[in-house]
Amino acid sequence: MASNGWKVLMRLARQRRTLVVALVAVVLAATMPHARSSEASPASSSTAIVSLGDSFISGEAGRWQGNSLNMFFTRDGTDRAARCTWWGYCTYDPTRVYGSSYSNGCHRSDVATIQSAGIAVNRHINLACSGAQTVNIWRASQGGQSFKGEPPQADQLATVAQQYNVKLVVLTISANDLGFADHVINCATDWILGLGPCNQAEQASMQAAMPAAQNGLRKAIDEVRAVMAAAGYSPSQWRFVIAGYASPIPAAADVRYSGADKWNLGGCPFYNDDFTWAKDTATPFIVDGMRTVAAEKGVQFLDVQDALNGHEICNKASSLVGSSGPNPVTNEWVRWVNTGCCQGDAQESVHPNAFGQRALGQCLALIYSKPTGNWSCRNTPGQSYNAMTLSSTP
Repeated sequence: MASNGWKVLMRLARQRRTLVVALVAVVLAATMPHARSSEASPASSSTAIVSLGDSFISGEAGRWQGNSLNMFFTRDGTDRAARCTWWGYCTYDPTRVYGSSYSNGCHRSDVATIQSAGIAVNRHINLACSGAQTVNIWRASQGGQSFKGEPPQADQLATVAQQYNVKLVVLTISANDLGFADHVINCATDWILGLGPCNQAEQASMQAAMPAAQNGLRKAIDEVRAVMAAAGYSPSQWRFVIAGYASPIPAAADVRYSGADKWNLGGCPFYNDDFTWAKDTATPFIVDGMRTVAAEKGVQFLDVQDALNGHEICNKASSLVGSSGPNPVTNEWVRWVNTGCCQGDAQESVHPNAFGQRALGQCLALIYSKPTGNWSCRNTPGQSYNAMTLSSTP
């Protein structure tokens, strides 16, 4: 009896020790940093690449492949949102290109840079939104602002980084902080109204806004890195690229129209001085401001200033699309200035179209194969958007 009682007491003691050990483990798990759970994201077998930023990278104007004066049917094949029956009835549904993002105006196209990049991962995730500024990138807890009904992009990235093994984040942001799209439209309006070239006033406005824009970009970079670190990623487990912009219009010497034809035919209503300013001054000014910040922060930089060369709207090396249909070798890679009257939306104006976005996607795929250094991407004259090349930049 005494022996059996001793055995019972020993068994109860072992059970008590086991219970104490379990309780201690629970307490430690609740109070110590969650290292193991945070490491689950970069260790995930489901990989992803992610884009953040504004309309240039969201895919604005991806609905179009070239520009056509034909307002009917598939607009000579340029309208990817068009569906026509054999008896000539057509429907135009932008969600065929922009999906659900059409409803709030983010306009994330199916051929946006991140979607067109031939990078072998499980998911290509586009969080960029047309019209976004740097404040729409930062986390809400750090002063970031929601935009078009969506949380700040860094907060959206935090969710993605927990669900997938994110291999690359590419960010294009700054132009809207500087009001570049507004400046281009202002110049078009001035031409239509006969008010004279706009470039001096618009350049002065951008110069005044540049310091704040650079600070916004600096914080956006810090925010992206903070999100990835909080999700358990070490710097070696993911890539970070800042991508710049390309001018949507050529310098005056390369414009194929003059007089009223700039507007009536080409959809490029600008004074010659403003053409040259946008191409040779404004775009490099924005890109150099971004490049400076990227260098300060030690982030890889992708310069795409020359990626659309020869294919900007009204460039004499390109043409409108005719009845033979779109051709990426000979047609424009940028959406013309559009009033929104008859073909698509006005906000699609002066953005890379489906051809241009596929070219930019090729650029991103090329820099993904370059783990270090800064690179410039440009097209090959006389060839399609698949013939993009990289060159090293300082």
